[in-house]
Amino acid sequence: MENVRRKNNMIETYCVSGIDIVCAVLSYVLSLFIRFHIIHYEIYPRQFHMTVGAYIVVLCLIYALFLDANRNFFYRGYYQEFYYTARYTLIIIVGLVMVLYITQQSYGFSRLIYVIFAVLNTLITYCAHLAFKKLMWGYYKRSVSSTKLLVLAKACNAEEVVERLVKDNDWYYQITSVAVYDEDRRGRMISGIPVVASIDDLYDVVVQMMVDEVFISLPDVAAAEIRGIIERFEEMGLVCHYNVDLFSRPSPNTYAQSMAGYSVISFAVKTMDSRRLFIKRVIDIAGALVGLVITAVITPFVAVAIKLDSQGPVFFSQTRIGKNGRRFKLWKFRSMYIDAEERKKELESKNEMSGLMFKMEDDPRITKVGRFLRRTSIDEMPQFFNILKGDMSLVGTRPPTEDEFEKYSGYYRRRLSITPGLTGMWQVSGRSDIQDFDEIVRLDLEYIDNWSLGLDVKILFMTIFAVLGAKGSK
Repeated sequence: MENVRRKNNMIETYCVSGIDIVCAVLSYVLSLFIRFHIIHYEIYPRQFHMTVGAYIVVLCLIYALFLDANRNFFYRGYYQEFYYTARYTLIIIVGLVMVLYITQQSYGFSRLIYVIFAVLNTLITYCAHLAFKKLMWGYYKRSVSSTKLLVLAKACNAEEVVERLVKDNDWYYQITSVAVYDEDRRGRMISGIPVVASIDDLYDVVVQMMVDEVFISLPDVAAAEIRGIIERFEEMGLVCHYNVDLFSRPSPNTYAQSMAGYSVISFAVKTMDSRRLFIKRVIDIAGALVGLVITAVITPFVAVAIKLDSQGPVFFSQTRIGKNGRRFKLWKFRSMYIDAEERKKELESKNEMSGLMFKMEDDPRITKVGRFLRRTSIDEMPQFFNILKGDMSLVGTRPPTEDEFEKYSGYYRRRLSITPGLTGMWQVSGRSDIQDFDEIVRLDLEYIDNWSLGLDVKILFMTIFAVLGAKGSK
């Protein structure tokens, strides 16, 4: 079953990506024709425009890989599809502008082509997406090639189960028949699907049917009998799905797996694609290496400034809590006096942050040089070492201190379900303006629930602008 699901997801991903590439190339060719042969004629620089076309293809592939552009493709409505298509076109154009500028080829590119391409690619790609959806939902779902599903349910829940499957099922399934376990309803219809059998004649009927898979929803039926039903279907070579929904609510992050020889159903609030997590780690390593080079260059100057300003070491380390409770040493340039931790207890009454974090606008523990380091975020540069080790990521949630962690509730702990980051959602939202710890937790959980590589890239750019503008870093 998992191979079938993976195969169909690959069809969805690669087909949409292929459509996008074909539409982008077609739009570019038409843009060239309109610009040079209809609006104004020029000598056609074939080699140059072939290179630009190659850039567009590469940008389309990068967009599909990094932004997970095809997620929920078949469930997007007309307006939502147009928004995603227009956004995709805009990103491709911005990327193309950057590539041509970096390669110093922008001087030979007509600016009008950008406008023509934007209009054409949005319209052509949008129409192609709608046509592909109609083809797959209309033709493929009802073709011989789609996966034919038989639903086996009890009389008390048959209608509910069939209605939900018809409404929310994937594009490659076609529900062709229903069998009612405890009543003879042969010849009737449930949500437009014919009832073909009861438990008495189920196996004889199925032997003669076109069926690929069976969905079984039999609450309160003994486990031994369920095993017998599944074994009979397995003898026929059919895939069985047994409904073990414990909560009567949709849970897209529930999955079956094997553990120590046991078949288990696993539940998670959020699951992340392992391929994109691997890419995230590669980006982290590359970013950490660049950051460490910059840190090595500035360290002698920062070290001298810190030493001249106050007594104590150049670097400051503190135990922080990482992913799912892992402890690690976080490194910074020292921005406080060496007795800062002891003095913190004296200042607790002046805490300006509501909740588990401590924050003071004019913290007397911060040195003069430390204020500059914090305002420019230079104090956090040594954390690139933590990122290289894997304790942290470039983008994530803020790693709490041990005393903060000891006061966490279950709700707060979920923000530790991913690797903490050097920057994150709440940092780029103006960390000097946020006065409530619950607001920080909300932003962190929003990041976790909506995580994508594209969101990471967006936060990284926002962080750069925030640091350059010294926004939210007091």
